[in-house]
Amino acid sequence: MAYLAFYRAFRPTTFDSVVRQEHIVKILKNQIETGKIGHAYLFCGPRGTGKTTLAKIFARAINCENPVNGSPCGKCETCKALASGASLDISEIDAASNNGVDEMRDLREKVQYPPVNGKYKVYIIDEVHMLSASAFNAVLKTLEEPPRHAVFILATTEPQKIPATILSRCMRFDFKLIPQTDLEGLIKSVFDRTEKEYEEEAVAAIARAGNGSARDSLSIADMCASYSQGKLTYEDVNTVLGKADFYAVADIVSGIMAHDSGLTLSSAEAVLSTGKGVGVLLRDLLNFVNNLAIVKVCRDSEKILNIPKVQYSKLKAIADGADGHTILRTTELLAKAEGDMRYTVDSRITLETALLKAAMPASDYDIEALLARIEKLERQVKEGVKVAIQAQPAPKSVKPDQTAAYENSVDTAVKAEIKEEIKIQPKEEIKQQTNNSLSAFDDSSPFDSAMPTAPFETPVKETPVKETAAKEEQGTLFEGAPAPTQVGSLSDADKATTFGRFIKLFRTTKRNAVMFTLCMDLDSYFEGDTFVLETEVEAVYKSLCRDDNRQYVADALNSLGVFSFDIRLKAKGVDKYEEAIGKLRNNFDGIDIDIK
Repeated sequence: MAYLAFYRAFRPTTFDSVVRQEHIVKILKNQIETGKIGHAYLFCGPRGTGKTTLAKIFARAINCENPVNGSPCGKCETCKALASGASLDISEIDAASNNGVDEMRDLREKVQYPPVNGKYKVYIIDEVHMLSASAFNAVLKTLEEPPRHAVFILATTEPQKIPATILSRCMRFDFKLIPQTDLEGLIKSVFDRTEKEYEEEAVAAIARAGNGSARDSLSIADMCASYSQGKLTYEDVNTVLGKADFYAVADIVSGIMAHDSGLTLSSAEAVLSTGKGVGVLLRDLLNFVNNLAIVKVCRDSEKILNIPKVQYSKLKAIADGADGHTILRTTELLAKAEGDMRYTVDSRITLETALLKAAMPASDYDIEALLARIEKLERQVKEGVKVAIQAQPAPKSVKPDQTAAYENSVDTAVKAEIKEEIKIQPKEEIKQQTNNSLSAFDDSSPFDSAMPTAPFETPVKETPVKETAAKEEQGTLFEGAPAPTQVGSLSDADKATTFGRFIKLFRTTKRNAVMFTLCMDLDSYFEGDTFVLETEVEAVYKSLCRDDNRQYVADALNSLGVFSFDIRLKAKGVDKYEEAIGKLRNNFDGIDIDIK
């Protein structure tokens, strides 16, 4: 006998052996046991979920002489005749190739003849949505009032294409996708019956690739069983599926999470240079980032993914070093790239552009990229400041045997100078300051209203600081700044350096560095003694105009001797020439300026 594929050789023959679809099986079994057989059924749902299989079992069961628990016994003469395929009582029609009105007229004439062996004559019409409008009209009356011995079973994956007049004449059953655990059990039972050794991770990979379809899962299992001569491994399954190497994909995602565009692009080029398709790599990246999100969020992620422990450890390491906002943004960019590939000539450029965008949030002016940069900055402040000190080469006047001592002394001096400049503190002290001095800012962060809680982090409610402590701390926010001077005492040189000194205050205070990020890209100029801060970003403008943040800016400028300031939203597309003329006239108020 010719070789039969797994999905044919192990097709269920009874209701009890059908994988899931319990809601449908129970109804059909009850109808058989009570003798309440309908005249028209519609089986609809995704491919490979058992529509045709259940139709065949039901057709045999209603003709069986001695049904067992609603299922065909398989021993009576009728069951044997129906199973052999030689019986005329069960007719399977492929509507994809027999979709004309003539075929339906022929069916309408044949349905009048009684069954040969059984009690019912069953017509199984597969892919019924492929019938033409004329064909549907030809079978409409017969479907509504067929002979008592006729039963119609219509199967389709696209029920929305079937006319409402047909739908209203059928009992509709919607099939569901099969859960992964059930698919794993089905694959294991097939491997056990064929005496094929396998790894648990390999079976899980096959079930995931099946995407809820029993037929697809068994087809992949059939290929994997033929590929592997010995024990089926996880690597064998990935090879059969044509997936990119796990660690190569991990390198690409690691570069994205670390915002290393060089590592990201070079790793992607290395994979594509092996001949891997762009679409295949993109799907692998989406699957990897999805697994990364599962590891980041779910406590039992190892059980959910069911991949080798070495690979899970790699996923866990990347997830621990990444933040939820970056993972979400990367998923959105890759998903958008997948849709854009349908309309692009060079899909490789589309993929690499998405990868660079994900790895370089600082170069992306999108609001999501700005939020990602702010979140990274906040995390770095909480973890402590890290400074890389480059070794200073010894001058030529230093003798070779004194070079090491010289470099050590210079290194110590540089460290002391940097520590004094940026006030490096141990991590424990930073945590203590976070609970005390930084609470005045953290509880009223300008991004509380603009940015939602990170999707993969559980918000932690900090203990509030007493009002007196907050007030005392407010007085030390700008310690080390020059004493306030009188209004109008600023010289032209002081005005020219006001914005630089203003920004420097935020870098040397103990307050959260988000204010520095908000103010660093502002435009500034003086209108008389009024210091004007302008931005084109509406989110930044609204954040700075909040009462608490505006007061904070006022305190900072007061410490520099500026007692009058204004925050403005610059209209996009303003003519630079006119803007420059306006600044010139403001700076030279009272002087008649003739523009030629």
